[in-house]
Amino acid sequence: MKLFDSHCHLDDRSFVKDFDGVILQARQAGVEKIMVVGITQKSCRMAVKLADNNPGIYASVGIHPHDVKDCTEEVLDNLKMFAENGKVKAWGEIGLDFNRMFSPRALQEKWFVRQIELAHELGLPLIFHERDSRGRFSEMLKTHLKSEAKGVVHCFSGNKKELFDYLSMGLYIGITGIVTIESRGAELRNLVAGIPSDRLLIETDAPYLTPAPQKNKTRRNEPAFVKSVLMKIAEVRKEDPEALSLKIWENTHRLYRISDL
Repeated sequence: MKLFDSHCHLDDRSFVKDFDGVILQARQAGVEKIMVVGITQKSCRMAVKLADNNPGIYASVGIHPHDVKDCTEEVLDNLKMFAENGKVKAWGEIGLDFNRMFSPRALQEKWFVRQIELAHELGLPLIFHERDSRGRFSEMLKTHLKSEAKGVVHCFSGNKKELFDYLSMGLYIGITGIVTIESRGAELRNLVAGIPSDRLLIETDAPYLTPAPQKNKTRRNEPAFVKSVLMKIAEVRKEDPEALSLKIWENTHRLYRISDL
């Protein structure tokens, strides 16, 4: 079984002291490849550095909606330079988050559109974040996302209509450890069965969203735990875990345009 954690934040300070051990545990769990996702200029720089120094690790660059209050064209120019590195395979994590409103809505929308444009310019797939946008996220994607563009809605936890919208736009769907949580993941488990097998990705969003059963032992999520996400999805879909893992492995490589399967 070969696994690809399609979205995590290994640049987080919680991994500084035992990074090598975390990678070793991931390898032992069958996690052969990892996408480290940037959310600020600083984290993007670190993500690229980690990708450069570790085989099987890739990076994305982008400014998270929480942090666009500090975004400028100069910042994006720097991210474009980071994206020249061959280990950078996507632009993101970008999108809208109207839950905590760490950045004003107007700025979120402005820089969301600008970053979509940059990804189009660079020919990079997109990693999307959406929370509590009440349809605005889908509306903006339909207006600004080119039909040939590729991307993934990371940590999907929306409703059936939103899922249909994303699939109709050709997007992939990233599933996290939420699917393993008994009460919180109930609706997600119902929807997972209806996701086409060629649009499905698995992710940890580490160090956040630790899946069951690991969440009963540790607060920090890590790439090794993506196997629990895969096993729960296979259970819900009534599919063979190894066959499903191979399909998701292929999906992730196709999205991120990584040729060495």
